[in-house]
Amino acid sequence: MPPTPAKPIRIAVTGAAGNIGYALVFRLASGALFGPEQPLILHLLEIPQALPALSGVAMELTDCAFPLLQDLVPTDQAMQAFDGVDYAFLVGSRPRTQGMERKDLLRVNAEIFKIQGQALNERASRQVRVLVVGNPANTNALIASQNAPDLGENQFSSMMRLDHNRTLSILHEKCRVPVSSIHQVTVWGNHSSTQFPDLEHARIADRPALDQVDSTWYRNTLIATVQQRGAAVIKARGASSAASAASAALDHMRDWIAGTPKEDWVSMGVAANGDYGIEPGIFFGYPVACRNGHHDIVQGLALSEFARSQIALTNRELREERDGIRDLLPPSSRA
Repeated sequence: MPPTPAKPIRIAVTGAAGNIGYALVFRLASGALFGPEQPLILHLLEIPQALPALSGVAMELTDCAFPLLQDLVPTDQAMQAFDGVDYAFLVGSRPRTQGMERKDLLRVNAEIFKIQGQALNERASRQVRVLVVGNPANTNALIASQNAPDLGENQFSSMMRLDHNRTLSILHEKCRVPVSSIHQVTVWGNHSSTQFPDLEHARIADRPALDQVDSTWYRNTLIATVQQRGAAVIKARGASSAASAASAALDHMRDWIAGTPKEDWVSMGVAANGDYGIEPGIFFGYPVACRNGHHDIVQGLALSEFARSQIALTNRELREERDGIRDLLPPSSRA
């Protein structure tokens, strides 16, 4: 007898007609995340003004005739978008426009992610895994998770993987080694210009990374390059990172589901719990190992004074972001 077909997985993508969403949905439909045997249903959420564009995306997905794509649910309603979903990529967010202060951007997006958190709480699978990509990703993850009280904080994460991948690529170019030979890189903190790409525990071809690169180059060039890479992409192409962000989102979710290599870890934004002196109340980029669909912060890493000072800066920024949207968090999470 032929094998019983697998039950379709439901995956939500918000901002699905935007540049990142557009780059992401075709790869999901092709099987890039779950492989060539797993059918799926895509739930595509957009704002009302973008529904015509979303209709075009749906047409293109249909025209690709992906064997795995069982159905599409295009909508501008969060409750419908998250109904029964097993995985959610929260990509859509309001971009910063000329003259807009960061605090204003925070509040506009906070309203969006508050509504989406509430809809996930109401309609998503009780085992849903939620990756927040839309910026400011760490604080948006906090807002969404705190507005989904029936789901666990560990079911939410924010994307630091693009910064992690950028660090790997810079080391690859600098040291002329395969990316696959670089391990135990960490990007701490916020997905912003305060993030801290940390090489103090990294290894390149089984040797300490800091034995193979100049410390001045590391502190003055690599860190600044990773911190400013998004701005550099915008300057070069006139738009923010899209394909690389979509690829990083797939990398992040794939490792979360399938697990990280035994002797390695990845960078993920997860709920702070006091580890490494980061008190609860924010989502913070940590070194994370994934096993059996769960993520755990890597323990016991020694931190130099330099590393501690960099981590303190990005921690302070995240707490300032949290304070700026505190009134949009449920009362129990405002301490």
